[in-house]
Amino acid sequence: MKKTQIARLRTGAALSAFVLAGSLFAAPAFAQDTPAAATAPQTEAPASDGEIVVTGTIFRQSDTHTALPVTVITAENLERAGITNVTDAIRSASADGAGSIGNGFTSGFSAGGAAVSLRNLGVSSTLILVDGLRSTNFPLSDDGHNSYVDLNSIPMVNVQQVQVLKDGASSLYGADAIGGVVNIITRKTMTGLEAGIEGGATEKGDGAKYRAKLLFGYGDYDTQGFNIYVGGDYEYGGRISAASRGFPFDTLDLRGIGGNDNNRADDALNTATTDAIVTRTTQTDLNNPLAGSVANATTPALFTSLTPLANCTYGTYSENGTQRVGTACKHDNTREYAQIAPLQERYDAVARASFRLGDNVEGYIAGSFAHSRVDIISPPRAVRQNQAYGGSPSTSTTNPGIVLPVYICSSGVNCATAADRKLNPNNPYAAAYAADPANGAARLYYLFGDVRSGSTRINEVYRVTGGLHGTIADAWNWNVEAGYSRADLNLTQYGWANLNGLIKAINTGSYNFVNPSLNSAAVRNSVLPPITARSNSSELTVDASLSRSLFTLPGGDLQMAVGGQYRKEKLTNNSANPNLDIPGLSTAQAYGDRSVWAGYFEIQAPLLDSLSVNLSGRYDHYSTGIGRFSPKATAKFQPIKQLAIRGTYSEGFRAPTFAESDPRSSYSGFVGYTPVAPFTTVHAGNPSYIAPYSLGRGYVGNPAIKPETSRSFTLGTIFEPTPWLSFTADYFNVKKSNLIVTGPKTSDAIAAYYSVAGQSFASAAAAAAAGCAKVAAVGAGYSCDVVDGADPSALNALPRLLVVNAPYVNTAYSIIAGLEFTADARIKFSENFRWESRVDVQETLKYDLHPGGGDPVQRYAGTVGPEDLSSGGGTPRWRGNWQNTFTFDQFSLSTTTYFTGSMKAVAADQASSLKGDISCNSAIYKPTTGTASFCRINSFVYTDVNLTVKVNDQFSFFGLVGNVTNSHAPLFANTAYPSQVNTLTSWHAAGLIGRTFRAGANIKF
Repeated sequence: MKKTQIARLRTGAALSAFVLAGSLFAAPAFAQDTPAAATAPQTEAPASDGEIVVTGTIFRQSDTHTALPVTVITAENLERAGITNVTDAIRSASADGAGSIGNGFTSGFSAGGAAVSLRNLGVSSTLILVDGLRSTNFPLSDDGHNSYVDLNSIPMVNVQQVQVLKDGASSLYGADAIGGVVNIITRKTMTGLEAGIEGGATEKGDGAKYRAKLLFGYGDYDTQGFNIYVGGDYEYGGRISAASRGFPFDTLDLRGIGGNDNNRADDALNTATTDAIVTRTTQTDLNNPLAGSVANATTPALFTSLTPLANCTYGTYSENGTQRVGTACKHDNTREYAQIAPLQERYDAVARASFRLGDNVEGYIAGSFAHSRVDIISPPRAVRQNQAYGGSPSTSTTNPGIVLPVYICSSGVNCATAADRKLNPNNPYAAAYAADPANGAARLYYLFGDVRSGSTRINEVYRVTGGLHGTIADAWNWNVEAGYSRADLNLTQYGWANLNGLIKAINTGSYNFVNPSLNSAAVRNSVLPPITARSNSSELTVDASLSRSLFTLPGGDLQMAVGGQYRKEKLTNNSANPNLDIPGLSTAQAYGDRSVWAGYFEIQAPLLDSLSVNLSGRYDHYSTGIGRFSPKATAKFQPIKQLAIRGTYSEGFRAPTFAESDPRSSYSGFVGYTPVAPFTTVHAGNPSYIAPYSLGRGYVGNPAIKPETSRSFTLGTIFEPTPWLSFTADYFNVKKSNLIVTGPKTSDAIAAYYSVAGQSFASAAAAAAAGCAKVAAVGAGYSCDVVDGADPSALNALPRLLVVNAPYVNTAYSIIAGLEFTADARIKFSENFRWESRVDVQETLKYDLHPGGGDPVQRYAGTVGPEDLSSGGGTPRWRGNWQNTFTFDQFSLSTTTYFTGSMKAVAADQASSLKGDISCNSAIYKPTTGTASFCRINSFVYTDVNLTVKVNDQFSFFGLVGNVTNSHAPLFANTAYPSQVNTLTSWHAAGLIGRTFRAGANIKF
């Protein structure tokens, strides 16, 4: 056995022993309380038979543990943990893995959304249900093509429990349930009044958090036959800046700890900052600021700061080399603008009416509205941006940049000869070259710091559901439900320059680059107007089922259920940049409209008292031509009361998203890239040209793409030695085939382009042509979309590749395997003193992508890969949480500890990780100088503590300290996504925010 395998087993054994020891500590108490783990407590449904509804089966059950690996997080668990929204509730589950999206992520396609990724299979392979029915997807796709339900759009006020089915479930629920199902169960009835209010902030005084909730219900269902309740939530989360948290989370300069300096805003004159700087060059078309020459007017280039150096807020720096000479204002754009947490505001309303129409018919109507606003601040945008995808080559490159002409005039056309021409006050060379304007242009390096940069994303989700259920002849149970939901997203982005407005402002001189604070609102709006894109999605579901007991087997009644479902799915995700006139702004768009018809069945067969088998299957037919049958079998063998063995086998599928399959859909994604040594050598005179940068990949929807398919099995055990103590342990293995991937050979294509970097060429254009020929030879669909302008310091060298085209294809397969553990103990020391303990842990043993074609296996477990999934959140091997509650008289003290294991700062799918290499020697984050090693990202543990005092049955108050030990987030020298400064936001946000304090009160009448 390999050493790593031995170590893994040793770690798992130690963890199990730790849980066992902690639970058995109180064994002498001989408590008799029912355990809570993986068990759904009785719902508030009108049924009085005490049976349990569990996600993953149609049938009600009386077993405390099922054959399915279901983790139940109750409202009580959430209250003890201080969790106040559905996003945090679901993402706290240990099964949430690679690709998870948290609220702290403030860049990328899905900034403002939140999603869960069960068993590391991705957000588009995890199905979210509310009371068993689907909800519409967020109108924007994660990574440009992965669809998901925005957890921020689900109200919290009436959530009774969250059931997390960690198993494939396409046999009952259809597409997207490969990784598992999260079912948010809401309260069915409620009487009286419940209200709560709380507030708090971080230890540093920022990140204010406020919440208020109210729920009112009327009607005794048992005696009056009806119940109605209404309620709502309000939650506000304040902004937290990177600067407030200090080093190393406020800068890209890690020289202080032996790392690289990736902040070029304090040492390279051709790095754009909010204090404009210029150098002289020629202009071939005096009407066109894009027509500046690549070459500088002098060697070395002489740079001039438009801001008086005495006014530099952060001091100055100078260059005096062979390529650049000059002095400019120092900046660290990360420290000045980066955010750890955006401003977030949510409010929602819920209503439900439950009613009895007769002895055998019951029904309900429910509705909800959720408003989620995320307000993001970003570093200012540069005056010149490359077009994200599909732009004209003349407007897409960042070089040679924007130039300021010698003359300006009121019309902005032919100013050199206009009657009202005047020398450009923004161009310090204008007077000297008044007679020779073609040679007096000033190439401008500038960030638009005088306008807001960032976005406001408002997502409003409307949801209406209703249903009837009953019995026929005391034998047949029937159920009919329907639901409609719609999401309206209003995305407004700030700080992007409209190209036509910018050109006019430059040629007329209306924009003041010398002192931008003097620009009027009208001028700013003409150059950088707010850009609003409205998108929407909707989902209609009608579901009906019929079940009954057929005959009696030795272990009980054999039950059978059949059902059918109709769904209508629509998406309109409009591009924010449809006219391609805003360089740098995403052009992502997706459209689709399809219907789905499905039929399903389930058979529950208790063959013996000790053996129960469940069989289910479903056929789905899509109007787009997809047809899939998904079977599943589960079994539970319980030879003695204290021990049971369970297992499942299932097959499932993920239908292509509209972004992946509709030819009207397209997007480009950007991932950080560090240029290779031959390239950096020939461009050594231009540090900003060889610094890590964002390299784009462009994709168009492929109507020939086929569904992903899966094979999944689990095998586990339930050990319940006493009524107050239980353990579960499960092994899972999922093979996901026919993967829908974006450019599986993208890394090879990028490497192929840069393979010519050390060769000699007659010009930069010739070098680019040679590199692009290499890209095309990698495979069908690979080509160069945008290549940067030449480096002024190396005019004949290979220029940077900015966007590479890559295809959507079905290829390869992945295998994900792991272990899941839960443990629960409820110990009663006395009538007044109780201890409840709950553990939920997952270990990812394997996450291997087999790309095929002879390419090496890409291994992601325990690394920051897959880098292309959800912006490189990483795949920790270990995730877990442990909640302990001590109750004494009216006092209740809860501690909830969260654990994320260590990872390697490498990713097998990174462009710099050739042949899937994840050794530290090839790590793209390894310092080029110094002796520090950033290959290991340390494990992270933090604990929240909540003290509740129950004054009486109607009133209680609480105080919560989050991250009570002020555990710091581990360092991740992140160059792939500089917006997530030196950390993994998905898993370490609590360590960035630090210690927090909240206090509040709850009333109940």
